[in-house]
Amino acid sequence: MDVLTEPLCACEPGWAMLPLRLALGVILVHAGYGKFRRGVGGFSSWLGELGYPIPRLLGPLVVALEVIGGLALLAGLFTSWVAIPLAVSMGVATYTNAVKLHLPFAGNEDAQGYELDILMVAALVALMIGGAGPLSLDAVLGG
Repeated sequence: MDVLTEPLCACEPGWAMLPLRLALGVILVHAGYGKFRRGVGGFSSWLGELGYPIPRLLGPLVVALEVIGGLALLAGLFTSWVAIPLAVSMGVATYTNAVKLHLPFAGNEDAQGYELDILMVAALVALMIGGAGPLSLDAVLGG
């Protein structure tokens, strides 16, 4: 029975943070770069249409957070701290998709879902708690 309840890897638990950190980093850089490529102004206008305050400031701020924060996660730099504003941003994205846009939990052919947003918030919270892991700039810097 121990075979079924023991972790597959007897390595340091911090290694579990590596795939979370890399996946989140790639997703966030891609999302931020996509907003930048399509035009930050359009994203800012959309935020304003949804009723968010100061959309002309929030739009570029979200794009910068996603790109710079995603790159920091990929490098494993200041991971626990970078994960905080990213989790807040993804929490707002979840709220937007679930409450303001009334999107389905799971996406379908007509609309995206917000299940990935919830998963990203959970993974970011895991990084806040667990840190970057051993293969990171945080580890090199002594974190």
